[in-house]
Amino acid sequence: MSRDMNRTYSHKPESGETHSNGTFNLRYYFDPTYYKPGGPVILLQSGETSVTGRLPYLQKGIVYQLAKATGGMGVILEHRYYGTSFPVDNLETESLRFLTTQQAMADQAYFQQNVVFPGFEDQNLTAPNTPYITYGGSYAGAFVAFMRTIYPEFTWGAISSSGVTEAIWDFWEYYEAIRLNAPADCVRNQQVLMNIIDNIIMKNDSQTIDDLKNAFGLGEVSNPVDVANVISFGIQSWQGRNWDPEVGDPSFYEYCGNITNTTLQWFDTTDLASNASALIEAGGWGNESETLTPIMLNLIGYTNFTEVSSCELTQNECFANDNASQPMYTDKSIDNQGNLSWAYQYCTQWGYIQTGSGVPADQLPLIPRVLDLEYLTSICRYAFNLTTPAKVEEINQYGGFNISYPRLAIVGGSADPWRAASPLALDVPDRLNETSTVSQPLILIEGAVHHWDENGLFPNETTPELPPPAVASAQAELAQVVQAWLQEWASSNSSTPAQTTPYTGAASAVSYSTAVIVFGALLTAVALL
Repeated sequence: MSRDMNRTYSHKPESGETHSNGTFNLRYYFDPTYYKPGGPVILLQSGETSVTGRLPYLQKGIVYQLAKATGGMGVILEHRYYGTSFPVDNLETESLRFLTTQQAMADQAYFQQNVVFPGFEDQNLTAPNTPYITYGGSYAGAFVAFMRTIYPEFTWGAISSSGVTEAIWDFWEYYEAIRLNAPADCVRNQQVLMNIIDNIIMKNDSQTIDDLKNAFGLGEVSNPVDVANVISFGIQSWQGRNWDPEVGDPSFYEYCGNITNTTLQWFDTTDLASNASALIEAGGWGNESETLTPIMLNLIGYTNFTEVSSCELTQNECFANDNASQPMYTDKSIDNQGNLSWAYQYCTQWGYIQTGSGVPADQLPLIPRVLDLEYLTSICRYAFNLTTPAKVEEINQYGGFNISYPRLAIVGGSADPWRAASPLALDVPDRLNETSTVSQPLILIEGAVHHWDENGLFPNETTPELPPPAVASAQAELAQVVQAWLQEWASSNSSTPAQTTPYTGAASAVSYSTAVIVFGALLTAVALL
């Protein structure tokens, strides 16, 4: 069943912004199936997406696992400006001015201090009376890490999975995990193909550029950099890899299979062989033309099938980023939150512009160098009229790579593109050499990509291979760590001893029609001044 609970929020002046008072619904789900009196609240911060997209973690993933292991109340909390949790009715820049990480953290702090769960009105499940263990992945992973340091009295412990605690404006390092972990032949061919595209565009010969556009079926696209962007899409599917069959995207290896195969995969590209060979020559790789021609043709065929053929508008409407009239920029309705909410956050505070231009000169990038800051920040200018870099210092003041706090767990995947913005980054050797402790665990999951520990399976879905042993081991360690944290809570409080259950791994099904109650809470959002 569902309910709405209204509370007041207050926006204090921040950076000269106008004061505003009002109310809005901040949505959350909770599951009391395994709750026992005296148990903790296991709260997952939803981050930059609707809370409904995180429900599997309550049903069979990390929230379920930790709640079952601790006798806890499982909760997923929505972030302001996502899903249905909006304090405004449009996404004009003026309306977005209170979308900051600091305001959202204040929302969560207020929630933890004031929530009353329906059916549990006779129990005080607020912080600091009840221990809150918070979990987040990616942006939400950084969010809960910051919550632990800023609001330690309300957050007993936090697990930051793939937490991007270091905000970075030019985040060219995103592609390093792919370069270092993807199949070597795929990486090498991708580098060569993108270098060919770069060389053609940078030479600025209009005929050759037209030949490039036409070969890829993108003849109507005005800006050649937009063409380069579309051609680079295949490699970007690496992050979508996941061990969980329900969410894992197999397209990365399908793409690699195309650009490493010297046998033609798309027979409708046969007539383009001479065009492809000429492009390879113009791009500076004519000495490998015989080998590269079928690979280039496979790239053309794959791009046409996965991107070009799906365009039902004009090609500029489908593919032009550097175009102020794009609907993704001009549509300021709440329905366009998928394009605008997180974009506003990275344009103003977080950065993470994944450029090709930032890659060191002695290294061939995995996307074209023409994909630079100017091009990739088009949305900042056209959607929000923001022309200066994000104020990453507003985020990095909380510790960045070096964030550390008792009962703060850092978890990451060795093959995660976002590892480069986390405390487990390869170029932060001091953190990598730290000893993992129960108080401050450092868990690197070998072969994992983006917050793989968040997913789970029902018992009838498990196999000897799934979850992967490295993931299952990390999840078991996290359950044991949280149990230890709760024993510490029990020792320091005179309340009921912490409820713990030996960790058994796989989940059992939860009936959402009866076990999960959804309702909103209007929260006081206090700016950090």
